[in-house]
Amino acid sequence: MEHHAELKGRALVVLSLLWFLWFINLGARAMFSPILPLIEDEFVISHARASGIFTVQSIGYAISLFFSGIYSGRLGYKKCIALSLAVSSGLLFLIPFVKTFSTLMIFSFILGFSIGTYLPSVLPLITEYFAEKHWGKSIAIHDSAASVSIFCIPFIVLFLLHFFVWRGIFTVMAVVFLMSAIVFFLVSDELKITHSRKTMRGDLLKTRALWILGILWIFASGAYWGVYFAIPLFLTKELSLSIGYATTVLGISRLGGIAVAIMCGVLVDRFSLRKITFTMLLFTGLFTILVGVASVRFMAIFLFFQVIFVTGFFPMGLVSIARTFDRETRGMATGSVLILSVLFGSGLIPYLLGLSGDLIGFRFGIVLLGIMVTASSPLIFCLKELE
Repeated sequence: MEHHAELKGRALVVLSLLWFLWFINLGARAMFSPILPLIEDEFVISHARASGIFTVQSIGYAISLFFSGIYSGRLGYKKCIALSLAVSSGLLFLIPFVKTFSTLMIFSFILGFSIGTYLPSVLPLITEYFAEKHWGKSIAIHDSAASVSIFCIPFIVLFLLHFFVWRGIFTVMAVVFLMSAIVFFLVSDELKITHSRKTMRGDLLKTRALWILGILWIFASGAYWGVYFAIPLFLTKELSLSIGYATTVLGISRLGGIAVAIMCGVLVDRFSLRKITFTMLLFTGLFTILVGVASVRFMAIFLFFQVIFVTGFFPMGLVSIARTFDRETRGMATGSVLILSVLFGSGLIPYLLGLSGDLIGFRFGIVLLGIMVTASSPLIFCLKELE
């Protein structure tokens, strides 16, 4: 596999392609949020059951992470990513034909499984492809696709709803995934890493750093995805605002995170990784609390700043994984941390926020989540590997 010492030329082309793949992978998950009120109305279901889409999707994602962490290095990271894109395309083609909510839940689970291979496979590719001095920048640039995707998807969905019912949006996405799979397979290089006995997952699970990173990722992911999934239901169902207004607030709130993700990648190559990560998590928790207690007039402002700080955590979190674990365990460690993040952060927390909306109110759940994020932030200083 070709190794590049500088971020220019063909290296930037490859990084741009990986950026786009991460954009659509996140888009496949995020697109459910702005159309969730429409799905809820069509199938006549509760907030908690509607939010269950993200729970089953996250379970599938987590199972995929578990297996990809074990086998992707042996089979080849290129093959795993290409297969993931192709299978996701097939599922997205099938979703418009569902007739029951239970079937939609099953397809959501399988979709989560199919897209779960990507991140554990791409991190070893990036760290192998670029020199270590550029890991912070390259990982941050790649991860900025998440912020751009989360910002753009609500507006893309709103635009497509002028031409299609919500089901047709999945067909459009299916075509994008299929074309991306073909292009990626044709232009990318293969990388295989055979794990030795000492790098088996059982030994990795005994590592203290893995669990610390897992806890931090759970609460950061919950603050990011939980609030993202809950806001449309909160604004339309609890506060009786229009879906257009809710989608606009959701999209604009993601704008600030785009530049922050890239900026953090530059900062981490110059300043303390632990201090930057702590700052991001601390202010994420504080602004999450403010989102929960604010009036509608100020909620969008606090949500905007909440997104800025929580977005900054994720490239820092990926760099932390890359620096904490060696080449042989990096892919498996990434998968293990993300399993915890997906199951509890983007899976369980959205469901609990939906349940809070049914029983008490969305505000209570959002405030409680903010308190937990704030309390977890000092754990980053327990990672001695990052000193």
